[in-house]
Amino acid sequence: MKRLSLSVEVDRPRSLGWSDLTQRFEDASIYQTEAYGTVRWGASNLSHLVMRRDSAVVAAAQLRIMRPPLLPLGIAYLRWGPLCQPVGEAMDPEIVIRIFSALREEYAVKRGLLLQVVPNAWAGTRRGAMFEEAFSLNDFTIDRTRQPYHTIIVDLVRPLDVIRKQLDQKWRNQLNQSEKHNLQITTDGSADSFSAFLGLYDEMKGNKGFETSVNEREFERMQDQLPSSQKMQVFLARENGLAIGGLVCSRLGDTVIYLLGATIGRARELKAAYLLHWCAIKWFREQGALCYDLGGVDLKTNPGGHHFKSGFKGNEMTHLPPHACSPGVVGTVIQSVSGFLRNGFRGRG
Repeated sequence: MKRLSLSVEVDRPRSLGWSDLTQRFEDASIYQTEAYGTVRWGASNLSHLVMRRDSAVVAAAQLRIMRPPLLPLGIAYLRWGPLCQPVGEAMDPEIVIRIFSALREEYAVKRGLLLQVVPNAWAGTRRGAMFEEAFSLNDFTIDRTRQPYHTIIVDLVRPLDVIRKQLDQKWRNQLNQSEKHNLQITTDGSADSFSAFLGLYDEMKGNKGFETSVNEREFERMQDQLPSSQKMQVFLARENGLAIGGLVCSRLGDTVIYLLGATIGRARELKAAYLLHWCAIKWFREQGALCYDLGGVDLKTNPGGHHFKSGFKGNEMTHLPPHACSPGVVGTVIQSVSGFLRNGFRGRG
């Protein structure tokens, strides 16, 4: 079979900017946006690789480059990539293999970096099988320094009444109760709404006193930098005009990701979280989204969150484990201390 004629560009954007480029992929997510990379890791630490077939972009990846001073080692870190499903097209297994080959050649071979990939691919799916084959053919091995992403996915393709009927009965009862309280739900991506949400988030953290690795202010800065077509959506629940609860979601491509949620005392009394999520499901479904990703679950560390999200009766799914490609013997050393290196730099993932 004749191989596709593909070209690769590294850190040489043409007239098409990165934000415009990510719009062209069904498998895009906020973690591959320029705003996320710039705020989380710093613009000077980003690298971009683009693969083209003729003039059409068919695959792409944004990576974070970490090099400790005075040491001949480093990491190229790719989160939730590469992007390899253009809008309206089926994934091509040859392109998947070739983009991983290009990543390996550029970052592991040429630059001598440990290439770490946190893939946006579910185990047990066709996409997952393509990624597994690409990892195998390009000498990637499982990276045991990081745990794979585990979450619950709600299928939005089903009719809305079917989605509601299949909710857990107790969850649906809570939703029914919340709907009786005449809460006002607003939806937009404005700076004012994000600021109102953060006020609720701060109050919730102060009341509950919980620790989290999430830096909500970073998401606010990302929101400022995201183009209008990629802005996160803020849902706020108001009682008599006063915001009492909210959530923040991101949708690029075909999937919505629930990122942040906040409810203060009154919102919990009125079961506002149930109504907020239901309104988010309805809104994004109307916008054409196919899946609602509940943002991760962990029964051991957050049993309450797992219980709440299980009520959606979605599919519990796990990403393929992170994989790494080593540049040689030194790569083994880098991988053994990669967690320390990551935490020693600004941002965590």
